[in-house]
Amino acid sequence: MINVKASHRPIIDYRHIRPSDLEVLEKIHDELFPIRYESEFFHSVVNGRGIVSWGAVDRSQPESQNDELIGFVTARIVTAKESEIEDLIRFESSQSDETLVYILTLGVVESYRNVGIASSLISEVIKYASSITTSRAVYLHVISYNNPAIHLYKRMSFQCVRKLYSFYFINGQHYDAYLFIYYVNGGRSRCSPMLELVALLLSHAKSGFKSVAGMLWRKEDKKVSRWPRNRESGVLPTIQSKTPTK
Repeated sequence: MINVKASHRPIIDYRHIRPSDLEVLEKIHDELFPIRYESEFFHSVVNGRGIVSWGAVDRSQPESQNDELIGFVTARIVTAKESEIEDLIRFESSQSDETLVYILTLGVVESYRNVGIASSLISEVIKYASSITTSRAVYLHVISYNNPAIHLYKRMSFQCVRKLYSFYFINGQHYDAYLFIYYVNGGRSRCSPMLELVALLLSHAKSGFKSVAGMLWRKEDKKVSRWPRNRESGVLPTIQSKTPTK
């Protein structure tokens, strides 16, 4: 697997994943995720059987490595009315074929993180969803402790609409998940415009409260530090689903 040097300036290119990527794709998934995916999932990805995918490669690497995957995103199309978020989508009464794009997995090898690859891969999915006239949203799940991924999706204007308790079961332990949605092609929630406005105002009020509380805390903190601050280190992998297919 490629390991970029600190002084190296990568030239990132994006393309669809193909059969020749199978071995590297499996290896990266095994290294990034605590969930183990079946061989059938990877073969479906590289052969485009019900799954769409994009990969990131570094064209500045030597010829033998300049087409090797360093990041990926996989997704599939689902029927909106048969999805788990059917209650969150407002449907047009005249259309019964509305769809959604569900992100299955997203990952970037450690040595290439924090250079915008993950956000570019997500943008590819959003562009793809937007090009489908029947598509109304892109959605995904994120494990609750994956703060870097949560921050990324919020920065890209995804809406966190639901918390799912004990959604994941990994190594004998349950973990909560958050459900994120990005609406496309005029898609929107079932909430009425008035309720959406109230939710927006409450969100701003909450942000203002946090800002004021933060200022007061900093003033108190200057006087005396009662407890040590915990600080997270490292980047946790993004996990979108219990299994590659629902």
